[in-house]
Amino acid sequence: MTEPLDPWARAEKAIALLSVDPAGLKGLWLRARAGAVRDRVTTALAALPLPVRKMHPFIGDDALYGGLDLAATLAAGHPVRGRGLLADPAALVLTMAERAPAGLAARLGTALDAPGLSLIALDEGATPEETLPSALTDRLGLFLDLDAVSWSESAPITFDAEALACARNRLAQVRLPEGALAMLTRTAAALGISSLRAPLLALAAARAAAALRGTDEISEADMQLAAELVYAHRATIFPEPAPEDDQPPPPPPPDPQEAPEPPEDQETAKPEEMVIPEELLLEAVRAALPADLLGRLAAGRAARSAKGASGTGAARKGNRRGSPLPSRPGALDSGARIDLVGTLRTAAPWQRLRRETSPRPEFKVQIRASDIRLKRYQENSDRVLIFTVDASGSSAMARLAEAKGAVEILLAEAYARRDNVALVAFRGTGAELLLSPTRSLVQTKRRLAGLPGGGGTPLAAGLKMALEVAGMARAHGMTPTVALLTDGRANIALDGTADRPTAEAEATRMARVIAGSGTPAIVIDTANRPQPALKALAAVMGAPYVPLPRADAHRLSAAISGALGD
Repeated sequence: MTEPLDPWARAEKAIALLSVDPAGLKGLWLRARAGAVRDRVTTALAALPLPVRKMHPFIGDDALYGGLDLAATLAAGHPVRGRGLLADPAALVLTMAERAPAGLAARLGTALDAPGLSLIALDEGATPEETLPSALTDRLGLFLDLDAVSWSESAPITFDAEALACARNRLAQVRLPEGALAMLTRTAAALGISSLRAPLLALAAARAAAALRGTDEISEADMQLAAELVYAHRATIFPEPAPEDDQPPPPPPPDPQEAPEPPEDQETAKPEEMVIPEELLLEAVRAALPADLLGRLAAGRAARSAKGASGTGAARKGNRRGSPLPSRPGALDSGARIDLVGTLRTAAPWQRLRRETSPRPEFKVQIRASDIRLKRYQENSDRVLIFTVDASGSSAMARLAEAKGAVEILLAEAYARRDNVALVAFRGTGAELLLSPTRSLVQTKRRLAGLPGGGGTPLAAGLKMALEVAGMARAHGMTPTVALLTDGRANIALDGTADRPTAEAEATRMARVIAGSGTPAIVIDTANRPQPALKALAAVMGAPYVPLPRADAHRLSAAISGALGD
């Protein structure tokens, strides 16, 4: 097995392969913060045989597919359509790719399926949940992570233009060894990669590596390099190597005196089959990336897939701030903001006709009320996690201690996600709001210091109080989520009496009201054994059920973050 490349050598090799076959590899996922190190990689993209064009994550369809050329239309007096970025073969550089909406990712993914386009996605995400949409990660062949590369470890990337041109010309002549694609497919399956695009992209990388070496044969080193660059970031599991004792002994060599001669009509020349131990490819993938990168990428994939549910605050539309949306027709009023370019674009095709029929033809641009387009933006509201904690029974102190720790851990990590935390405790005959929605870690520690426990389990009262807090949060423009922590069944009714059947019926009714209000929730069972009643309550609430016996604060916060898509 060849030694794995260091991060910067891997970057140089990836850009070289992309320069040989940008259409076959589809592009590059470059995870790095903006800076001089990343600039050295993006500068090397000039070696690609395609024109390099930049785009932002909120680009409109008219810029992608072509639309009205506003300046040319106003100058010519008749509609002039411009060509979009996807009209001609090009290498598109998508800046801030981690912010790309699902719609743009789907459009680019469809365009990448056609020949002639390559995409370089610049991922500037600072946390694991800030990552590319799966529509792009599944199609981009190469991946680089430069966050750990310092300026002193990097160097300018230069290539021999003549050598790259020869490699491109030789690419079509590179022969595919028999069994290579099957081997790459089995390796992908062993790494938990379900997409069938991955083996094809790895094969394209191996072909480009062979062409770059100046040969028509794919070698073992080419296959290892392809697995290193294409499979490492896609892997979801790393199989453990089999013990050496379990390996069967090799068969004895055949006796040449007993070997029968082949018949004259039998074919003696067969395509050479590539035989590489699959453990070498798996080991190349294992050694390619830092040990923690697999977990960070998996967390990012899970967060991105859950982002449409309860993982972030609700999306709100406005005309002042947030991510830009396509403008809409409307009338100007005191709170509206006009989209000047959109308005001119709508009015441009009619200018010649309007000047001919207008009483003031000297006006070069004629605007009508129907042309007015208003700006729109979308922003995510703040989220509040409402911890509803069972403070009853003999184990209340331990459970409350872990709940306090989980609240503090989540608050310490909540600033970037714009989360607030509230705490409702239920015990004895009722429930109490111990902590109103807040981001203040200091205030939270002070309020949680003397949290009491003991008594019965008024579960319905706790759910009712959580629902009231959720209503208040919505009134303040926040998106509430309820996290219920308990280890027992309800035994105290809403009126404070010890009536288990009534208490359970009221708890079920309150769970149904929470589900009907559309409030996301999660039920965490902290009992030593999973409680079927709590699982049924979670089903009524439409919430995930997570049994966590003997959970500490870190496991508790991790379970809540994972269920909510953080």
